[in-house]
Amino acid sequence: MFAIAAIPLIGAIGAAIDYAHAATVRTQLLAAADAASLGSVRKSSAAMTAATSMSSDGPIAAGATEATKLFNSEIVGAKGYTLNSVTATVTKTGTNITSKVDFSAQVPMSFMGLFGFSNVTIGGSSTAANNMPLFIDFYLLLDNTPSMGVGATTADITTMVNNTSDQCAFACHDLSNSNNYYNLAKSLGVTTRIDVLRTATQQLMDTATTTRAYSNQFRMAIYTFGAAADKAGLTRIQSLTSNLTTAKTSAAAIDLMTVPYQNYADDTDTNLPGVLSDMKDEIPKPGDGTTSSKPLKYLFFVSDGVGDRVNGSPGCGRPVTNGSDPQTGKSYARCQEPLDPSWCDAIKNNGAKIAVLYTTYLPLPTNAWYNSWISPFADQISTNMQSCASPGLYFEVGPNQGISEAMNALFQKAVAMARLTK
Repeated sequence: MFAIAAIPLIGAIGAAIDYAHAATVRTQLLAAADAASLGSVRKSSAAMTAATSMSSDGPIAAGATEATKLFNSEIVGAKGYTLNSVTATVTKTGTNITSKVDFSAQVPMSFMGLFGFSNVTIGGSSTAANNMPLFIDFYLLLDNTPSMGVGATTADITTMVNNTSDQCAFACHDLSNSNNYYNLAKSLGVTTRIDVLRTATQQLMDTATTTRAYSNQFRMAIYTFGAAADKAGLTRIQSLTSNLTTAKTSAAAIDLMTVPYQNYADDTDTNLPGVLSDMKDEIPKPGDGTTSSKPLKYLFFVSDGVGDRVNGSPGCGRPVTNGSDPQTGKSYARCQEPLDPSWCDAIKNNGAKIAVLYTTYLPLPTNAWYNSWISPFADQISTNMQSCASPGLYFEVGPNQGISEAMNALFQKAVAMARLTK
């Protein structure tokens, strides 16, 4: 009876050993398939590169070839089976790339051969997917008007206030006076907000360089409100370029707007609606970001959110003061007001996203002008700036906070959100 029972017992043990070996081989081949499917949809893969030039959805031959090569490289030197087939398919659907790797193999049986089973067929499949890195054009609109000459930190502000007869926190760049507050700030080692913004813009180019998957994935254009008050208006510092090294070099030219003399044009140097209207014409209708010829469009708007312009069209949302130019005697109806979110709508309605970095307009209680004309609407500034921004793309940076860190974070958030919405 024992001899009779031993035969199926030995067969069961042998089957267990054979199938354990087959399961081990299948696990190894599944690991190879996983590596192949994942590797063929990584950012730098042949599939991703090929997909950027495809005008429609469909299979990606280069991706399938790469996946097959990756699979074969993973099983070099492996023994104990015969590979029947490996089939890889990589497909583009919208902004999504999907890779599937199927395999089949024969594993020889040792013990089960005694019972007429010389081998067993095993197979498996692995699928991986990834979003395509999207092409994005960034247009940087940087407020460089005289108010951006305020000290960058509370310590810088205190230094300026303590070293000016009128306790002024602004490093005004008055070309008629070599002893202007701009030069004073330089001599005192004071860092102004425009200095920080210049550095932050240059560092943003470094962030974009390390983030991009392709050399032309991100393009940058840089604008200010004008180098000089007598020629104020949207001014291009750098035209749209994928050469981020060039853009970084160009950003070094970002500086505080100069004024010919104190109170030039009654200080009406910040025409927010005019600049935003001109900016709209600079930004073409965006694409879906899937190819370099159809990039998404983002406006990066950095400002303290306070306008100071000649009253006109659109009308002023606050009481207007009547003043004049001290040299020409020309009269001005001066409009000082917070940014109106409706001025941003035309850009957003054309399909572009607006990312807003609000550099907090600092309260200046020692300044009579601030107390009379800015303080009454100070609580509206941040609210209006946030309303200008597209959902989720708003940051506020106060004194002693990092503008560079905020710009980089805003950039990364914009890139991440672009992927999620596709």
